[in-house]
Amino acid sequence: MVENRPFLTFLTHLFLICGFVVVALPVYVAIVASTHDAQTLMSSAVPLLPGSHFLENYTQIFTNVSAANGLPSYPLMAANSLIMAVVITVGKIAISILSAFAIVYFRFPFRLLAFWIIFITLMLPVEVRIMPTYKIVADLGMLNSWAGLVIPLVASATATFLFRQFFMTVPEEMMEAARVDGAGPMKFFRDILLPLSRTNIAALCVILFIYGWVQYLWPMLVTTDPSYYTLMMGMKRMVAVQDGEIRWNLVMAASVLAMLPPIVIVIFMQRLFIRGLTETEK
Repeated sequence: MVENRPFLTFLTHLFLICGFVVVALPVYVAIVASTHDAQTLMSSAVPLLPGSHFLENYTQIFTNVSAANGLPSYPLMAANSLIMAVVITVGKIAISILSAFAIVYFRFPFRLLAFWIIFITLMLPVEVRIMPTYKIVADLGMLNSWAGLVIPLVASATATFLFRQFFMTVPEEMMEAARVDGAGPMKFFRDILLPLSRTNIAALCVILFIYGWVQYLWPMLVTTDPSYYTLMMGMKRMVAVQDGEIRWNLVMAASVLAMLPPIVIVIFMQRLFIRGLTETEK
């Protein structure tokens, strides 16, 4: 029975509104700042109403802002971020789902030990592993390359754990029925497990795409060639100005454009994303 308590309803909505304001206010400020000129932003606080330099600022993002900061073109940096995010997403899901499939459905020595070794890596923060990983990448000659940017970030213990937990909920009768019908392990995986994992894959696609899109520390370490710069590195270079003023209007315009791909992914996959996080039975 759900009790109707007006005060609790009001309090709940108040917390929701406050949380929304805290999250949305910086985004709104960035959008508004991207419509003003540099002098307005440098001479006073950020206005709360949009300005009249919207087209001018966003046009400069794609024309002269990169050359002025010693950066490659904005479309190139956006393409680098997109490639990195897509490859990391596809690679993490492919490796994780196959690893979980092997751990759950195959019987081999040290199977559980292999899983727990993978699981324990969740307890190691990136900062602990980043220097050994960099040393390996440097020794293999993968600096300033797509392999060095992507391969160290492809493995995912979190996704492996989530797929394993889901596969353990699949009734064994389905596997036995597939075996009776003459289906091999990969046919069972392709025709039964993959369709059942659709919502889990969709949820992880959203999370992993955003994870790959916002990568900054690792690309900064392994990349010195401007042709491999990502958007996050480019925006950092835009504010690292030694001589002259920072053009915050262009920085904010670049930030707004950088937010669009994750927003589009979430909007188009929100239904599957929510189902993948909330469904317990398929």
